[in-house]
Amino acid sequence: MAHFAVVAPALYSHFNTLSVLARELVARGHRVSFVHRPDAAAYIKDERIGFHAVGHRTHPAGSLPAMLARVANPGSPLGLRRVILDMADSTTMLCRELPAALRELQVDFLIADQMEAAGGLVAEGIGMPFVSVACALPVNREPGIPLPVMPFIYEDSERAFKIVEGSTRVYDWMMGPHERAIAAEAEHLGLSPRGKLHECLSPLAQVGQIVPGFDFPRRELPPHFHHVGPLHSGASAPAPAPAELAALLPPASSTRPFVYASLGTLVSQRFGLFKRIARACARQDAQLLIAHCGGLDDAQVRALERIGNTRVHAFVPQLAVLARADAVISHAGANTVMEAIATRTPILALPVAFDHPGAAARVEYAGVGLRASPRFASVGELSRKLRRLLDEPQFRERMAPLADQIRQAGGAPRAADVIEAALGLAPATQRLASHG
Repeated sequence: MAHFAVVAPALYSHFNTLSVLARELVARGHRVSFVHRPDAAAYIKDERIGFHAVGHRTHPAGSLPAMLARVANPGSPLGLRRVILDMADSTTMLCRELPAALRELQVDFLIADQMEAAGGLVAEGIGMPFVSVACALPVNREPGIPLPVMPFIYEDSERAFKIVEGSTRVYDWMMGPHERAIAAEAEHLGLSPRGKLHECLSPLAQVGQIVPGFDFPRRELPPHFHHVGPLHSGASAPAPAPAELAALLPPASSTRPFVYASLGTLVSQRFGLFKRIARACARQDAQLLIAHCGGLDDAQVRALERIGNTRVHAFVPQLAVLARADAVISHAGANTVMEAIATRTPILALPVAFDHPGAAARVEYAGVGLRASPRFASVGELSRKLRRLLDEPQFRERMAPLADQIRQAGGAPRAADVIEAALGLAPATQRLASHG
């Protein structure tokens, strides 16, 4: 069978998502190896999935935590520029080191995360077939569609189109260092001129984790773009034991709502925001479960647990928790949003960075939740918006058709079918046809 290499940003959420797809491919008899800086090896939790380290000189072991700290809290325009320079440095390193690594590993095909241009650049440069995967919101561009990093809701008007056009120009100016890195590596690899992420995508197959009903109206996605929904949605993840779940969740109550809050794995160090969330839930006499993903220390955990009826854990089985929750308060990361929709759990989105503003705008556009500023929303505002989510049934009702789309989209098995069919690996064509 085939040997796949996976190239993605050195972020836990991206590695975790693509590991679900990797496990599906391994179950079909393929071999999968992630390739990145040495520290990223810690993200691989399954011994069936390989890891090959590159960049020992420029990105040595022990250097990743400082980069992640800058990503989580840029702090200023200069800090944001440093994050963009980190992205550029990573792309440059991967473009220089991947060709030799792929030859050494005897890789047949490449799976490229849309957010790391090096995968597509190198694969095209060495003539290796590849597919692109959008773990976050798709970077595919088209007129009138706000970029994933922008907070604007889609509107079919001349004014809105001008806002999108202007904001895109500003974004491209800010991303100048990354664009120059992509352009330089494209030239080094003998490729046609390019400088942006959406210019480094696969001509064979592109896979996205969202479903059409959650996105803004798209008219120009390529025919080889496939909405498969959350990759985990078709995966056979073990369900938590009833006793384990019971220990995490508050007792069922007919009068006290249950709220789940998480800020994901990268921006979860925001104790002040968690404190406002806890106080807002206390005002509504809600039972709150917080998952801080390792972002808080023991003293902060104890302080939160003294507010209202709050439980705090580092990690929880999120899908199982969402299935019980009456509402979720989230940073609007794509994974959490899609899981909330799959379980029909109304969303209060507090977008922090990256594609969170775009996901929060889509939450509001689809009518499946509300959004607020993570910096400026008061306890009162959070409390009032939470009350709306708990009291107004239309939020959950609007989720029903989107949840159906997710259920039918296929998740990781469907993504693997698409990949095998695009790369000519039998018998995927028959499996793909059976999905319609």
